Amino acid sequence: MKSSGRQLALYLSAPHKCSYLPERQSNTLFVDPEAGMDMASYGEMLRFGFRRSGRIVYSPRCEFCSQCVSVRVPVTAFTPRRNQRRIAQRNADIAIREHPPAFDPGHFRLYQRYTRARHDDGDMADASPEEYLSFLSAPWCDTLFLEFWLEQNLVGVAVTDVTEDGLSAVYTFFDPDLSARSLGTLAILRQIELARTLGLDHLYLGYWIRDSRKMAYKINFRPIELWRAGGWKRLAPGVDPD
Repeated sequence: MKSSGRQLALYLSAPHKCSYLPERQSNTLFVDPEAGMDMASYGEMLRFGFRRSGRIVYSPRCEFCSQCVSVRVPVTAFTPRRNQRRIAQRNADIAIREHPPAFDPGHFRLYQRYTRARHDDGDMADASPEEYLSFLSAPWCDTLFLEFWLEQNLVGVAVTDVTEDGLSAVYTFFDPDLSARSLGTLAILRQIELARTLGLDHLYLGYWIRDSRKMAYKINFRPIELWRAGGWKRLAPGVDPD
């Protein structure tokens, strides 16, 4: 694949267990990790529906399933729904601070609490500090850790990449005891605001998966654009994806 004037080799993984849909097999198309990724190439891959996990830039390419759909929010056109406005108001007492993509013990403790509460059946709950940081950051990537503070307590962290045309929401973790505050939704709303402030066009949300409870929520941020058939298709409020 030619990206930003460069030729990038792509590889297809062997079938492996799907992380989101039980009893299904998945294949992953990924950029050669030895290719020397840079931000220009990464931004272009995002525009082709790819995603980042650590230093790996990838996209699902499953033989018998096409539920993973890359989505992005056009931030200037975004209008929050009533429940999203309520969530923002409910969390008006939370302050946002920016932190560089470096290891922080407080972040890691919160990450451990979150993954053990939400993902105790997977490897994430037992990640070492090195594994944690290599999952969320990459040496070539411009990344921000957005901290959410309630008084003197760190209650959430949203990891986002800053590209030429948008932010890319990598991962969010938060205090599992504060589920009533809907901090995951708040993190998306705050990243949309940040993208607007930076003069960027989009917030990339990764993959929407209709039949996955963990991933289906992304379609609620409207208007939203879906990567399908080699292009971005915009869905307006009230329109269901086909």
